[in-house]
Amino acid sequence: MSYNNRLKYVRENKSLKQAEVAEMLDIKQQQYSEYERGFRQMPINYLVRFCQKLDVSADYILGLDGGTTAVANAG
Repeated sequence: MSYNNRLKYVRENKSLKQAEVAEMLDIKQQQYSEYERGFRQMPINYLVRFCQKLDVSADYILGLDGGTTAVANAG
């Protein structure tokens, strides 16, 4: 699953609307929508706040929740 799809998955799993997440991040809904659709990358300060507010790890959002171990063990 891609980074932007993980943002959407977490939001939907928490039964939140884009506008609600945007408000948590103090940004406009349209801007957050662009992150979810992959048109823009979310700045790190918003990513940190997203993870804190929605109780999810940044490793999960970035796809690092297991991929690093698999690469390390392959060598």
